Amino acid sequence: MASDLEARLQTVERIALAAGRLVNGPIVSKALQYPFVRRLSYGWMYPSMSRRTYADNIDWLVPPPSDRGVLFACNHRSFFDSYLYLFSLYNAGAKWPRNLCFPVRSEFFYDRPMGIAVNFAIGGGVMYPPIYRDKEKRALNEAAIDHVCDVLDRPNSMVGLHPEGKRNQGDPYKLLPAQPGIGQIVLRAKPLVVPIFVNGLNNDFVDSVRTSFKLNAKRDHSLIVTFGDPVDYDEFTNSKPRAALYKKCADKIHKAIASCGQREKDLRGKIERGEIRADDPQWLSNRN
Repeated sequence: MASDLEARLQTVERIALAAGRLVNGPIVSKALQYPFVRRLSYGWMYPSMSRRTYADNIDWLVPPPSDRGVLFACNHRSFFDSYLYLFSLYNAGAKWPRNLCFPVRSEFFYDRPMGIAVNFAIGGGVMYPPIYRDKEKRALNEAAIDHVCDVLDRPNSMVGLHPEGKRNQGDPYKLLPAQPGIGQIVLRAKPLVVPIFVNGLNNDFVDSVRTSFKLNAKRDHSLIVTFGDPVDYDEFTNSKPRAALYKKCADKIHKAIASCGQREKDLRGKIERGEIRADDPQWLSNRN
């Protein structure tokens, strides 16, 4: 069924999907994609933003936190949220995130040449697999879930998901409803689940870099990444898999992200009031 649907995709979608599948294979991703992201992308994207990034509760994630894959569940404010917390881990000294997987909506990144270029130029195609919203293409999502679960079955693997499903362009502290897909993946793969709240980024990367060099950027334009403690979802693991159960699991993860958001809001207030100093060790620029 999935192969029949692929044959009916637009040419640009088929090319993008084939390229994404190639670079995200278990052999190629280790040999090419990881060094691309860790050296090239990190080398030019992150050093400027680290000047104003405050990473809370990150130290326990520097050594490998699990012998399986780790799923990071993050709120969704910009296209660069996942890069910020990934590069925060690298900047803090984490060496374990090597097999990377960031599922993304197919719109733009898999159906437009500019989106495809952004995906491969910035992240080496790490935004994969695509998730389709069109009902006629949703059978392809089953293959996407299989891929994500396979990644989570490997050590030193990291999957980044946005339970909201799309960008929240309103109040950052009022999350959009959680979608059940993350619950399905968690209950099938049973990874370590870490909630995250990221705030301060927008979709204009040039503007974000420029802002990092403003006077008092740490105080007035801080980027805050709040890592939460692992989500305990054991209460859902012994029940029969079904859509309602996936939604309950997703809602619990969603609640943990919201708690991280309240922590971030508190930290932001302290930064603005000068209660957290510019030389505080949790500023990533102080770790180099």
